Amino acid sequence: MTDIRTHGLWFEEFTEGTVITSRGRTITESDIVAFAGLTGDFNSMHTNAEYMKTHQFGARVAHGALVFSIAIGQLYQLNILEGTIIAFTSFEMKMRLPVMIGDTIHATATVTGSRPMAAAGGGLVILDVKVLNQEDKVVEKGEWSFMVKSRPRE
Repeated sequence: MTDIRTHGLWFEEFTEGTVITSRGRTITESDIVAFAGLTGDFNSMHTNAEYMKTHQFGARVAHGALVFSIAIGQLYQLNILEGTIIAFTSFEMKMRLPVMIGDTIHATATVTGSRPMAAAGGGLVILDVKVLNQEDKVVEKGEWSFMVKSRPRE
C-alpha cells in the first residue's frame, strides 16, 4: 500500500540540507500571453516576435516573474506545504538566463536554515531555490522564506 500525504511537511520535517526537486514544465506562448494580460506587462521582449528577431536573444522571452511564479507552483504541487504553510514571508530572485518559448524548467529547493517561532505555532524555513532549464542551466536563483506549522502535539 502506498503512503499518500494528506498534508504538507511540518516545521520539524524541514531539515537543513534536504533537497526538494519538482517535475518539469514546458513554457508555452500561451503562458507568456496570459501572464502579460494578467499583469499588464506587455514589454516587447515578451510580446513582439518581430521586434525580438533583431534583439540579442533572437526570440521572445518569458517574464522573469512568470518563471518565478511557475517555480512556486511546481514546488507547491509536491504537496510539501498543503495545510501546513502559515505565510510566505519573503523572496529574492535573480534572473540569470532567458527562458524561451519551448524551454522546460524545473525547480530545486534546498533547506538552508530554520528558526522555531513557537508563538506563531511553527517556525521559519529558508530555502535556496534554483530554477533550471532542460540543459540543467540555472535560469533563476534566490532565497525564499516561509513560516510553517509545527507538528501537533499528541
